[in-house]
Amino acid sequence: MANYTFTTPRVLERGSGGHRLFQFYNRSVGVSVAKTAAGAYISLRFPNEDDVATYLEFYQGGSKHTVDDTQKAAIIAANIGVTESNFVAQ
Repeated sequence: MANYTFTTPRVLERGSGGHRLFQFYNRSVGVSVAKTAAGAYISLRFPNEDDVATYLEFYQGGSKHTVDDTQKAAIIAANIGVTESNFVAQ
């Protein structure tokens, strides 16, 4: 069974505010991925610390994680914005 390095998805955020300089400020923010008690994978922009303890699997956004073939296939099949490009063979 092969292992993969899983990099969570990212979204581009813009600064908020009325000044025109905010239009030039962008940052890439990681999106967390979790497996619920029901067995479904979900994506989370702002995970709640209390909820994190209830997930069967949790992949913090903006981080790299090691997963196996089964986890990789399940995360991609969940259709939550994760593709083959989020994984690199180890």
